[in-house]
This record gives sequence, structure tokens and C-alpha cells, in this order.
Amino acid sequence: MKEEKLRGRPGYEHLNDPLHILIEAEFPPNIVDIRLRQAQEIIEELLKPVDESQDFYKRQQLRELALLNSNFREESPRPSGSVSPFGSSGMKRAKTGL
Repeated sequence: MKEEKLRGRPGYEHLNDPLHILIEAEFPPNIVDIRLRQAQEIIEELLKPVDESQDFYKRQQLRELALLNSNFREESPRPSGSVSPFGSSGMKRAKTGL
């Protein structure tokens, strides 16, 4: 594994830690609690295993990668615009926005 080869090298100290997510917020405590619960729901949903044929986010990421590599061919007409959870439009699995 690539991570095993990099573990212990300068700049890769984070590979020694267990998988984790750091979320920071600067809001009043009651708002932070609500937002953290929402973030937890979103993260847990994204971490659930999904059959590859149903993995919308993986397909979308592969589509975006193909576009970046200039070898994308649209198989079926779809609305334009990114729906990646990493894009500026936000995460689409969320029931409410953060």
C-alpha cells in the first residue's frame, strides 16, 4: 500500500493516526450542537458501503475526472453542473444544509 510506504516520513505523520474527521465551528453552543449533529449524519451516510452500481458519488467523481482528462463522453443527456459533495454547491445527501 502507498500509505505503508509513506508512513513515518516527514509530512505524513497523520498516517499514524486512526481514520478521523476534524470539524471546527465558531457559533454559539446551541447552534454548534445542532450543526455537529447534522454533520455527523452526513458523514455517517457518506461512509456507508454502497454497491458500486448504486454509488452516485463515485460515478460523479469519475465523470469529473474524465472531464479533467478531456476524454469524457456523455452517455445520456443530463443537466450540466457539478453535484460533487466537494463542489461549491454543497453535499446533496444532506437533509438540511450546514
